Amino acid sequence: MTKILWGGATAASQYEGGYRRRGIDTQDCRPYLEKTSNATVATRLLTKKTVEQAVEENQIFYPFRKGSNGEDRTAEDLALLSELGLDVYRLSISWSRLFPNGDEEIPNEDGIKYYDAIFKELINKKIKIFLTINHYALPLHLVTEQGGWKNRKTIDHYLKLVTVIFSHWGELIDYYLPFNEINAGYFSPYNGTGLLKPENDAYAYNDIFLSLHHQFLASAKAIALGKKMKVKGQFGAMISCFCYYPLTPKPEDNLQLVLDEQINQWFCMDVLARGEYPYYMNKFFLEHDVDFEISEADRLLLKENTCDFVSFSYYSSSISSVEESQQQTAGNLVATTKNPYLKASEWGWQIDPIGLKTTLLKVYDRYQKPVMIAENGLGARDVKETDGIHDAYRIEYFKQHFQQILEAEQLGVNVLAYFAWGIIDIVSAGSCEMEKRYGVIFVEADNQGNGSYDRYKKDSFYWYQGFIAEQRKARRKSQKVE
Repeated sequence: MTKILWGGATAASQYEGGYRRRGIDTQDCRPYLEKTSNATVATRLLTKKTVEQAVEENQIFYPFRKGSNGEDRTAEDLALLSELGLDVYRLSISWSRLFPNGDEEIPNEDGIKYYDAIFKELINKKIKIFLTINHYALPLHLVTEQGGWKNRKTIDHYLKLVTVIFSHWGELIDYYLPFNEINAGYFSPYNGTGLLKPENDAYAYNDIFLSLHHQFLASAKAIALGKKMKVKGQFGAMISCFCYYPLTPKPEDNLQLVLDEQINQWFCMDVLARGEYPYYMNKFFLEHDVDFEISEADRLLLKENTCDFVSFSYYSSSISSVEESQQQTAGNLVATTKNPYLKASEWGWQIDPIGLKTTLLKVYDRYQKPVMIAENGLGARDVKETDGIHDAYRIEYFKQHFQQILEAEQLGVNVLAYFAWGIIDIVSAGSCEMEKRYGVIFVEADNQGNGSYDRYKKDSFYWYQGFIAEQRKARRKSQKVE
């Protein structure tokens, strides 16, 4: 019988709001874009000029400065998550709430009190805690003044944040994730590593992979520090997974699939779960002029501090091909060739439940460590009617994907947990809009920040509540038999 923990997830920058009570971070400078075919790409191409202009003109854009107004509704939201029956809740720390500029010596006491209340209330409600230490948002000062993750000193600033977390809540947190979707540093350098795009130029590959290397080291050092401080929780690593299919049976397309998986999907997890740079990156680095020093001390640190479990986000599958003229569609972090066998959301993300089972099998085969589905869900334009929010399409999405998870577990995959993304409606990180909703809890607000921000349960809330209750009952029954 299943032992999977069923949960929900949010991210501080998309949920909390309260930008006047913390420092400005990189997410605050991203504008909402009207939905177009490339909206989820354009918002990731912020330049130094764009960011400086936003700050100088005090033009901190709507979506992330307000989020879901979670800062002012913490008690209400935690009560709803408890009523929902979550086994585990994934949330992130706002770095700029604890260290407004990122490089202060002493953390902000109000920030400590804010998270202290959240963690203790989750414990009171018997909900396990999965904490993402850094979910994209980086204090803007570290980017504009110090170069973000390009600068090795950012590791030290990060470890100050980690030390505060371990010191205050090390006995409360069950699972730690040092970095959200760490391979986003390759696809989305501004989000992932705080790199600003040069004016009229492309990102330098060396800057991207040097920044990623510093994040790998920061992750390993966080794990080492956790061991030293004897914190309770386990440590994970996370990538975004795309479940590649070849466009045709042509050998060239199948070879391209292997290459796409290596670079786009496996590279970062190979480092964090196996503790060393994979062989296939040597050729890639040579071809892209990536050349930075990896010391023996760095290699030893990575080897001795690998993750305890692996996790991934999964929203849709992708197509690999040497043919570049195929019709494209949007997806998480990347665009892909349209698959004629799949339906898609309004935003073009192809819905593929079987791809989730395929991904679970591939990830478990490759790493042989417990697996978490750290993000999954359906973004849709939900409508509040007089008699409720009727999101039958989300319920069907859950049913199909949960069935594939349970089948993967029956095949022997050690699935630790599942997290429904944006369990409470939050600002979309891709298109920076509120009206692309993922939650089972509706937040009454629009893309311009208008609305009451009141909470309402969707039909999917009641469905997921019943599903979790059934799974928990079956789990207890199985434990009694054992």
